[in-house]
Amino acid sequence: MPEFTVNRRSLLLAGLGAAGAGLLAACSDAAGTPPLVDPSASAVAEAEAKRRGTGRERPVTVTATADTVDLGGGTTARTWTFGALPGTAVRTTAGDTLVATLNNHLPAPTSLHWHGLALRNDMDGVPPVTMQPVAPGASFTYRFVTDRPGTYWFHPHVGVQLDRGLYAPLIVEDPREPLGYDEEWVVVLDDWLDGVTGTPDQAFAELRKGMGGGSGGGHDMSGMGGMGGMGGHDMPGQDTGSTGAPAGQPSSFMLMGATSDLLGGDAGDVRHPHHLVNGRIAADPEVYRSEPGRRVRLRIVNAGGDTAYRLALGGHRLTVTHTDGYPVRHEEVDALLVGMGERYDALVTLQDGVFPLTALAEGKDAAGRALVRTGAGEAPAVTVRPAELNGRILAADGLRAADEVRLPARTPDRTHRIELTGGMARYDWGLNGRPFDMADPTARAFLVGSGERVRLEFVNRTEMWHPVHLHGHTFQVGDQGPRKDTVIVLPGRTVACDFDADNPGRWMTHCHNAYHGEAGMMGLVAYRA
Repeated sequence: MPEFTVNRRSLLLAGLGAAGAGLLAACSDAAGTPPLVDPSASAVAEAEAKRRGTGRERPVTVTATADTVDLGGGTTARTWTFGALPGTAVRTTAGDTLVATLNNHLPAPTSLHWHGLALRNDMDGVPPVTMQPVAPGASFTYRFVTDRPGTYWFHPHVGVQLDRGLYAPLIVEDPREPLGYDEEWVVVLDDWLDGVTGTPDQAFAELRKGMGGGSGGGHDMSGMGGMGGMGGHDMPGQDTGSTGAPAGQPSSFMLMGATSDLLGGDAGDVRHPHHLVNGRIAADPEVYRSEPGRRVRLRIVNAGGDTAYRLALGGHRLTVTHTDGYPVRHEEVDALLVGMGERYDALVTLQDGVFPLTALAEGKDAAGRALVRTGAGEAPAVTVRPAELNGRILAADGLRAADEVRLPARTPDRTHRIELTGGMARYDWGLNGRPFDMADPTARAFLVGSGERVRLEFVNRTEMWHPVHLHGHTFQVGDQGPRKDTVIVLPGRTVACDFDADNPGRWMTHCHNAYHGEAGMMGLVAYRA
């Protein structure tokens, strides 16, 4: 399989790398757009100087390279990684300055985006909005204060590179940690196709052809009164010839018939042959070894490109303590629904035996898993599904922010209605009916002013669910909901997200389905100068 497929965005980014910061400067003068805070503006440095820092530096080196990974069970894949799958977790203590040097040994431009952190704008790692891409053979050093404890992660923000092996956890530890626990286990979930059935670039190229103009899934719901039950994906037994594949040939990548009541119908677009927990396939899982009675903190990250996971630990209940790095009122649950880009922290007291940690690929009739072993016994069969998967299932809308992090009540100074639009028929995902324009990223920006309380109303006009992510800020979901940076918006629903505009710059907001975002479901939240 080719390592890299050239597409329009790759050519644009390669050109940007050669041209330097010219495009960024030109964006400030785009016709019809008022002056905006530039990522290199003094206001960005001033906001960084206000962060509570310890003065300590945490230097790390991240090398992106072509690699052959062992997924377990004799399955290997040629892919791109940060040296391991997942990449080695980076740990800092709140207030430390992370000094992270990215060495790009790939045949394509890349970057690092520090997902969930409210950091300085010029370190956000989003070409062409905040920086030049890091060219093949080049290096770039990111430097910023990590002032907020929590579970975060990092990945590229170029094309669909996220759906390769380029991701790793970032843990910012709290020097005054209020939780009591004995051990910690970082659990990274991922859907996998790279080097097995093709590459993410090839999958995206097929998806972009759409479903041949049929009555297929994900149609725009403008003017429609309700949700589509199947989201337009074919029912079992129906003709699936109307896909992006050549006539008469089955689709290599497009997934048909994936449905979930929890996700409002259509569960996903992409056929991933494997679902991984910490880089291992279900047939040959990672084994977490401990002792009965030990209290473990799980730090759960969904690094997938197209899959929400329903996560449960057989024989146990989980006490949810955080989502997206922020504390919530504790909730005891049987299972968690985790969308792409979301993170959850949970506490569990381990029983005696061998238990499956199962990550059910929601609506896709597949699962990833790991094992927890605290005593003797046979491992359960790979087909075993813990009863907890059908118990109390929690998503973010079932959580409430902890008192200490709830936003003070305030009437929004500015509200932006952001409609999620498009569908599978033409694969024309966008915001407010238009795809994001990489060549002119500040066109049609959602403008905000420093000091404002801003409300983003995400209105899902499609028949698919979308995990929507905002860079550089943490919003509150509704009046009493959790503080988050990534939120699931179900078909036909509106989710109001409030944040205080206290981090100047130009920030992406987008669907964290890697393929929807790359197709154009992205926008820019930009501060007026």
